[in-house]
Amino acid sequence: MEHLAIYWAEFLTIATLHLLAVASPGPDFTVTTRYSISYGGRIGRWVALGIGTGILLHVAYSVLGVALIIHRYTWVYGLLLLVGAGYLGWLGWQAVRAQPRGPLPNNSNVPTHGITALKAFRIGFLTNGLNVKATLFFLALFSTVIAPATPTSVKVGYGIYMAIATGLWFSFLATLITWPPFYRRMWAASHWIDRAMGLALLLLSAKLIYDWLVLIKVIAQ
Repeated sequence: MEHLAIYWAEFLTIATLHLLAVASPGPDFTVTTRYSISYGGRIGRWVALGIGTGILLHVAYSVLGVALIIHRYTWVYGLLLLVGAGYLGWLGWQAVRAQPRGPLPNNSNVPTHGITALKAFRIGFLTNGLNVKATLFFLALFSTVIAPATPTSVKVGYGIYMAIATGLWFSFLATLITWPPFYRRMWAASHWIDRAMGLALLLLSAKLIYDWLVLIKVIAQ
């Protein structure tokens, strides 16, 4: 019973910190919004599923101790910063080039063009998986909040919860912003929203590049 109380206290702390992290604006929020508006709620939910699955990648290397290696070897961390910056920059460049779209067919909430569910899932997975800030979040979580004595099975359970909660949160976001009455009104200006989301991604990419330059400066000293 004592162990259960400890695990329950850990879980409540993790759930609170995760809620604050997932609700704050970042790459996951931007990409979900952009693809939901551009391609509809179904594609947005596939992006959300990819983001939720990406959480499991962070959980896996945290449980295996790889996160400590990333933190200890600055060149590995620097490489992740550059890869993440490049991927977000590529997504942002695509978004800022968005062009005005034609009217929705039959006044529906389904765009006249789209991408495959697999591609949407992959975009969500890579966006979260290459998010270096998520790497640091899980490193802090598994090294400070979760006790070393906590069994691996319990740690995996925490991770599965966070993956499911993340997927559900962004699925809710995708569904909310594509609610038909709202979506139809927003569609005419959706290319401007696309461009705004693209600019946000480019700024996030620039921030990662800046962090990389600071890291290189520190190493050089």
